[in-house]
Amino acid sequence: MAEAGAGLMGSVRQLLSTLASIVSTRLELMGNELQEERLHLMQMLIIALSALFCFGIGILLLAMFIVVLFWDDYRLAAMGALTVLFLAAGTLLAILLRNKAQAKSKLFSASLAELAKDRELLKARHEQTDA
Repeated sequence: MAEAGAGLMGSVRQLLSTLASIVSTRLELMGNELQEERLHLMQMLIIALSALFCFGIGILLLAMFIVVLFWDDYRLAAMGALTVLFLAAGTLLAILLRNKAQAKSKLFSASLAELAKDRELLKARHEQTDA
Protein backbone atom coordinates (compact mmCIF):
# COMPACT_ATOMS: atom_id res chain seq x y z
CA MET A 1 0.00 0.00 0.00
CA ALA A 2 2.92 2.37 0.76
CA GLU A 3 4.37 1.67 -2.68
CA ALA A 4 1.07 2.60 -4.35
CA GLY A 5 0.99 5.90 -2.41
CA ALA A 6 4.60 6.68 -3.33
CA GLY A 7 3.90 5.82 -6.97
CA LEU A 8 0.85 8.07 -6.98
CA MET A 9 2.76 10.95 -5.37
CA GLY A 10 5.62 10.44 -7.84
CA SER A 11 3.17 10.59 -10.72
CA VAL A 12 1.58 13.74 -9.31
CA ARG A 13 5.03 15.35 -8.89
CA GLN A 14 5.97 14.39 -12.43
CA LEU A 15 2.66 15.77 -13.75
CA LEU A 16 3.16 19.06 -11.87
CA SER A 17 6.72 19.30 -13.17
CA THR A 18 5.52 18.71 -16.73
CA LEU A 19 2.74 21.28 -16.38
CA ALA A 20 5.18 23.85 -14.94
CA SER A 21 7.53 23.22 -17.86
CA ILE A 22 4.70 23.62 -20.38
CA VAL A 23 3.49 26.86 -18.78
CA SER A 24 7.05 28.23 -18.67
CA THR A 25 7.64 27.43 -22.33
CA ARG A 26 4.33 28.95 -23.39
CA LEU A 27 4.97 32.14 -21.41
CA GLU A 28 8.39 32.50 -23.07
CA LEU A 29 6.75 32.02 -26.47
CA MET A 30 4.11 34.64 -25.68
CA GLY A 31 6.85 37.06 -24.60
CA ASN A 32 8.65 36.52 -27.91
CA GLU A 33 5.45 37.15 -29.83
CA LEU A 34 4.84 40.39 -27.93
CA GLN A 35 8.38 41.50 -28.76
CA GLU A 36 7.85 40.72 -32.46
CA GLU A 37 4.57 42.67 -32.49
CA ARG A 38 6.26 45.66 -30.83
CA LEU A 39 9.01 45.64 -33.48
CA HIS A 40 6.39 45.39 -36.24
CA LEU A 41 4.55 48.43 -34.87
CA MET A 42 7.80 50.40 -34.55
CA GLN A 43 8.67 49.65 -38.18
CA MET A 44 5.22 50.81 -39.27
CA LEU A 45 5.59 54.03 -37.27
CA ILE A 46 9.00 54.80 -38.80
CA ILE A 47 7.72 54.13 -42.32
CA ALA A 48 4.62 56.29 -41.71
CA LEU A 49 6.71 59.19 -40.43
CA SER A 50 9.10 58.87 -43.38
CA ALA A 51 6.18 58.90 -45.82
CA LEU A 52 4.72 62.00 -44.17
CA PHE A 53 8.11 63.73 -44.33
CA CYS A 54 8.52 62.90 -48.03
CA PHE A 55 5.01 64.07 -48.86
CA GLY A 56 5.64 67.31 -46.93
CA ILE A 57 8.89 67.98 -48.75
CA GLY A 58 7.22 67.09 -52.05
CA ILE A 59 4.37 69.51 -51.51
CA LEU A 60 6.79 72.25 -50.45
CA LEU A 61 8.91 71.70 -53.54
CA LEU A 62 5.82 71.59 -55.74
CA ALA A 63 4.75 74.98 -54.40
CA MET A 64 8.24 76.36 -55.01
CA PHE A 65 8.16 74.85 -58.50
CA ILE A 66 5.00 76.71 -59.35
CA VAL A 67 6.41 79.98 -57.98
CA VAL A 68 9.62 79.59 -59.96
CA LEU A 69 7.80 78.39 -63.07
CA PHE A 70 8.50 81.53 -65.04
CA TRP A 71 12.15 82.00 -63.95
CA ASP A 72 15.36 80.75 -65.58
CA ASP A 73 15.34 77.37 -67.35
CA TYR A 74 17.70 75.23 -65.24
CA ARG A 75 16.12 75.95 -61.90
CA LEU A 76 12.88 74.46 -63.15
CA ALA A 77 14.44 71.16 -64.12
CA ALA A 78 16.12 70.79 -60.72
CA MET A 79 13.01 71.72 -58.76
CA GLY A 80 10.82 69.46 -60.91
CA ALA A 81 13.20 66.53 -60.48
CA LEU A 82 13.33 66.98 -56.70
CA THR A 83 9.57 67.29 -56.53
CA VAL A 84 9.07 64.08 -58.50
CA LEU A 85 11.73 62.31 -56.41
CA PHE A 86 10.13 63.17 -53.06
CA LEU A 87 6.59 62.48 -54.21
CA ALA A 88 7.67 59.11 -55.63
CA ALA A 89 9.49 58.25 -52.39
CA GLY A 90 6.41 59.23 -50.37
CA THR A 91 4.18 57.11 -52.59
CA LEU A 92 6.46 54.09 -52.32
CA LEU A 93 6.67 54.43 -48.53
CA ALA A 94 2.87 54.76 -48.29
CA ILE A 95 2.43 51.60 -50.37
CA LEU A 96 4.98 49.80 -48.18
CA LEU A 97 3.13 50.93 -45.06
CA ARG A 98 -0.21 49.74 -46.47
CA ASN A 99 1.28 46.33 -47.30
CA LYS A 100 2.79 46.03 -43.82
CA ALA A 101 -0.52 46.96 -42.21
CA GLN A 102 -2.41 44.38 -44.28
CA ALA A 103 0.16 41.66 -43.57
CA LYS A 104 -0.05 42.03 -39.80
CA SER A 105 0.58 38.92 -37.83
CA LYS A 106 -2.04 37.25 -35.69
CA LEU A 107 -1.04 37.93 -32.10
CA PHE A 108 -0.25 34.77 -30.10
CA SER A 109 -0.97 32.48 -33.06
CA ALA A 110 2.07 30.29 -32.33
CA SER A 111 1.19 30.10 -28.64
CA LEU A 112 -2.40 29.15 -29.38
CA ALA A 113 -1.24 26.46 -31.81
CA GLU A 114 1.15 25.00 -29.22
CA LEU A 115 -1.56 25.06 -26.55
CA ALA A 116 -3.90 23.21 -28.92
CA LYS A 117 -1.18 20.57 -29.46
CA ASP A 118 -0.73 20.25 -25.69
CA ARG A 119 -4.45 19.87 -25.19
CA GLU A 120 -4.59 17.10 -27.82
CA LEU A 121 -1.63 15.29 -26.23
CA LEU A 122 -3.18 15.47 -22.77
CA LYS A 123 -6.51 14.29 -24.18
CA ALA A 124 -4.80 11.34 -25.89
CA ARG A 125 -2.95 10.42 -22.68
CA HIS A 126 -6.15 10.65 -20.69
CA GLU A 127 -7.93 8.34 -23.15
CA GLN A 128 -5.02 5.86 -22.96
CA THR A 129 -5.19 5.73 -19.16
CA ASP A 130 -8.95 5.22 -19.26
CA ALA A 131 -8.65 2.30 -21.66
